Amino acid sequence: MSIGADANLISHVVVDGRTRIGAHAVLYPFCTVGMAPQDLKYRGEPTACEVGARTQLREHVTIHRGTVTGSGTTRVGADCLLMAVVHVAHDCELGDGVIVANNVVMGGHVSIGDNAVIGGAAAIHQFVRIGRGAMIGGVSGVEADVIPFGSVIGNRARLAALNLVGLKRRGYDRLQIQALRGAFQMLFRGTGVFNERLCSVRERYGSEALVAEVLAFMAAPSKRGLIRTAVHAEDELVA
Repeated sequence: MSIGADANLISHVVVDGRTRIGAHAVLYPFCTVGMAPQDLKYRGEPTACEVGARTQLREHVTIHRGTVTGSGTTRVGADCLLMAVVHVAHDCELGDGVIVANNVVMGGHVSIGDNAVIGGAAAIHQFVRIGRGAMIGGVSGVEADVIPFGSVIGNRARLAALNLVGLKRRGYDRLQIQALRGAFQMLFRGTGVFNERLCSVRERYGSEALVAEVLAFMAAPSKRGLIRTAVHAEDELVA
């Protein structure tokens, strides 16, 4: 166990196992960090848990250590805020600056990119990837991957729009956002076969940095597939 400089464990906090707490992190009452995972295959292997610098874990947050069938380490990045009664399951990886509202639950092996925002009482299926800067609406059931900067809502969640508020707050300029919006409209609001729309986006917008990030995310290996705005008949045949 390693507790960073000036980390503040306020009271009634449990930190167990091979756990590292970053400098200036704050753990509020009744947090449990690094406890054994809720995985029946776990046999007490020496897996780990990490919480980054300046991250705040509010009351009753639970973060379980990793498993040997996953990465072996559950990680929460720096400058995150996990509000009350959030559960981070084994082998999850949260980037820096992630905000997770009250009562969110994550299955194992979930990946959340930097600066994503997860609305209250959302439920995230195991192995789901959530891209950088994405926004998950409250009480959403997320069972597939969310593109970077996407905004999803619903049970089961569907891609509703781009997270324009988050993009503006992060300082992206009008031209960058316009390019991303154009690509989004072409990909997820256009007509015809999805793979053909995808090729058109690569050709027209592929040199734009934010669009390239979205395309790279979509091309990366996935166990859960991709959340879309709606399922078109032709997409079911070719996606």
